[in-house]
Amino acid sequence: MMEAIAIAKHVEFPPRKVRQLADLVRGKSVETAIDLLRFTNRAAAETMSKTIKSAMHNMVNKKGGSLDVEDIYVKAILVDEGRTLYRIRPRAQGRAFRIRKRSSHIKVIVSLVEGK
Repeated sequence: MMEAIAIAKHVEFPPRKVRQLADLVRGKSVETAIDLLRFTNRAAAETMSKTIKSAMHNMVNKKGGSLDVEDIYVKAILVDEGRTLYRIRPRAQGRAFRIRKRSSHIKVIVSLVEGK
């Protein structure tokens, strides 16, 4: 079975929020996944869509350029935790609170539909 992979590292969205999008499009065809993400009101939807498109183009290049988009589906999407940036927020009485700015790594695996 032929597969292609695309990875987006250090995406500036928390993994928990990106995983919600991943659950939305996992197992769907690439066209359907991109359409769903286009109309989803989430900040990370654009980055997820770009990663899926990149994996799709990797599959087309791997196959030699002769492949229909309808034959490709999202086999798996893995969202891992990236680095965390720590920032300081001033609080009352001279205290300082930490703000954690989390990031994600998105790995998209696309495959051909069985029997094609």
